[in-house]
Amino acid sequence: MSPHVTIYAFPIVAISSITVRITGVVLTVGASGVGLLSFVHPDVSGLLCELGNSPVGPLAKFCVAFPLLYHWLGGVRHTMWDKMPETVNNKAVEQSSYAIFAAGLTGALVLPAGLTQIGWDA
Repeated sequence: MSPHVTIYAFPIVAISSITVRITGVVLTVGASGVGLLSFVHPDVSGLLCELGNSPVGPLAKFCVAFPLLYHWLGGVRHTMWDKMPETVNNKAVEQSSYAIFAAGLTGALVLPAGLTQIGWDA
């Protein structure tokens, strides 16, 4: 009998794969939401700039940057696996899972602040 989901410890590779799928759904819902908002609000970009410059701006920027970076990095990883299947082994897959989590989190924390410092406010 298979272990129940509440007691089974998912390996990092499974968590990484699930996170790639979840970030894809989050990006789709977010882009659709912005598109739908444009039907009722004449200046969506201005509204989003106000949100980015508000007290919740850093959190809002992280909530956009992390799914975008993580999903993109997951796509790059899968493209590399497709092009070089001989590189796919348990150790490499596990290491790449940790690497894309680290790169996604670091990028999502650093990138919005860096863009603001060079004059790309939003």
